[in-house]
Amino acid sequence: MDPVITARHCDVTPELRQRAATIVQRISAFAGRPMETSVVFGVEAGVSIAEVRLHVAQGDVFVARGEGPDHGTALDRAEEKIRKQLERSAGRMRDARHSAEMNQV
Repeated sequence: MDPVITARHCDVTPELRQRAATIVQRISAFAGRPMETSVVFGVEAGVSIAEVRLHVAQGDVFVARGEGPDHGTALDRAEEKIRKQLERSAGRMRDARHSAEMNQV
């Protein structure tokens, strides 16, 4: 699946677009069944912003926003945040399955 990469009020180099696509594909593989992915780059008050959105088949939407002096740093921070969200979500699903199994015994 190809991510939608958008730039708002800024220019994004082809290298950064390719890097964003690689990061989103890596995250998507970790997430399970992604339905839609997008990356939005922008600038607010002189700060570079990168927002990563991941919609998965279970109906969950994960959104992470990173800020930094440049778009590469902002993208790295957003990736870190969305990975943490996915890890927490996976942990909650495991805990829910475990408690359901314990209730059946």
